[in-house]
Amino acid sequence: MKFGPVPTDEAAGTILAHGLSAGSLRLKKGTRLQAEHVAALREAGIAEITVARLDAGDLGEDEAAALLAKGAAGIGIRVDAAATGRVNLFAEHDGMFVPDTDAINAMNRIDPGITIATLPAFRKVVAGEMVATIKIIPYAVPGEAVSRAGDAGGRCLEVRRWQSVRAALIQTAGDGTQDKVLDKTRRVTEERLKGSGSALVGEWRVPHEATAVAGAIAEARNKNADFFLLFGLSAISDEDDVIPRALREAGGEVVHFGMPVDPGNLLMLGILDGMPVLGAPGCARSPRENGFDWVLERLLAGLTVTANDVTGMGVGGLLMEIVSRPQPREVGAGGGVAAIVLAAGRSSRMEGGFKLTERLHGETLAGHAVRAALQGGADEVIVVTGHRADDVRRAVKGFNVRTVHNDSYESGLSSSLRAGVMAVPDGFAGALVMLSDMPGVTAPLVSSMIATFREAPTRVTVPVRDGRRGNPVLFPVRLFPALSALEGDTGARRLVDAESEVNEVAAADDGIFLDIDTPAALAAARGE
Repeated sequence: MKFGPVPTDEAAGTILAHGLSAGSLRLKKGTRLQAEHVAALREAGIAEITVARLDAGDLGEDEAAALLAKGAAGIGIRVDAAATGRVNLFAEHDGMFVPDTDAINAMNRIDPGITIATLPAFRKVVAGEMVATIKIIPYAVPGEAVSRAGDAGGRCLEVRRWQSVRAALIQTAGDGTQDKVLDKTRRVTEERLKGSGSALVGEWRVPHEATAVAGAIAEARNKNADFFLLFGLSAISDEDDVIPRALREAGGEVVHFGMPVDPGNLLMLGILDGMPVLGAPGCARSPRENGFDWVLERLLAGLTVTANDVTGMGVGGLLMEIVSRPQPREVGAGGGVAAIVLAAGRSSRMEGGFKLTERLHGETLAGHAVRAALQGGADEVIVVTGHRADDVRRAVKGFNVRTVHNDSYESGLSSSLRAGVMAVPDGFAGALVMLSDMPGVTAPLVSSMIATFREAPTRVTVPVRDGRRGNPVLFPVRLFPALSALEGDTGARRLVDAESEVNEVAAADDGIFLDIDTPAALAAARGE
């Protein structure tokens, strides 16, 4: 193809490069110029125009794009009409988009004027969603290049339909396992299966023993299960752990253990008489995307997942900010729990007053928080000061506490969280983050939260009333870097919501929701 200016009289049969007006005639760029077009241009006094002149064997942009799209479209792909050198391709039905990456790369490397762009591989798509576009950049490309690209990319695009499976859910439990955790896991699992038209044939809850799990697998097979999801009381640590041993006892084999996707590292992929078996990581109890989804969705699309497939998931496998999933600090003997009392705020809604020094039932608001922490069994109480720091220190005078000043308190709550976390001694297992304006938080509640936390010291612990979570919140040491990384006037609620397993402690009343922000709220708390 040759591109450039030519005399108008020689333009018949060429392709117009730029839109033009000739009297009442409007010509769009890309128009194949005919004799009448040339006459109109000449009459309008246009002596020269910029055109593309096709060489022998060249194909126009629309023809080339249409040919390539027709060749690339595999099962489940609908091809749109060509226009301005572009053809869009769409999913004909719901399913998983499965492109041939090598073929697409080969197409894109044949000629700079031939391009194909697609959605990421193994993406869930719905009927009518665009999955790829083929664009011919110049007005024409050599026919032999189109032919080679077509050979390289034949049927390289496909949308796999979801397969309906009969899944068995097997969960192990111990004496301290809460039913609500297992119930949530079932709900989340059913939701994951629903989109493919799959369902559970049953659920088995058994002791955390290989023989018990193997027995549950056998029972599930008798109920015609063709897909097995195994959730252990504790995460799978290696191929000789309870879940892998149970699979082998049941006659199956472990295809691969571990995956380079975070969260989701501790996943087991297995097979039993040709049927998939997944040993789920703990994060799969949460509906948030994790490595378990990546493998489950491929299997539900009818794809075979191999060990090489799993180990090839590392690029793009970091699914959440690494700062929120750090290597935990070492927990020392005794695993102490600190209470961080946040008392740096400006009391901006108190109409000129300062709430932390206000008295309620004979004690300052700050004093209420400190007393609850100390009497509730906190091993150390850290009070973070900021605005009117001297007044806060006087408000907690007489209590055995340590004060830490936050010079950046005006930047928001996160800076006070950071100051408090940094002050927690090494070797502590966690920190109870308390707001200093919540006099309804009591010593018995704090005591219950600390006791519950000690039974599962890697989990966040929260108080609950009528299904609602309140304050304070007890964070394990592994989340300290994430707390320190928060910015602005935001708390740590999103960190709690991201956790797949949370200790919940029943609160006796609504004190976990009551904070004193205004004079009216203070008057109401006093019974005025």
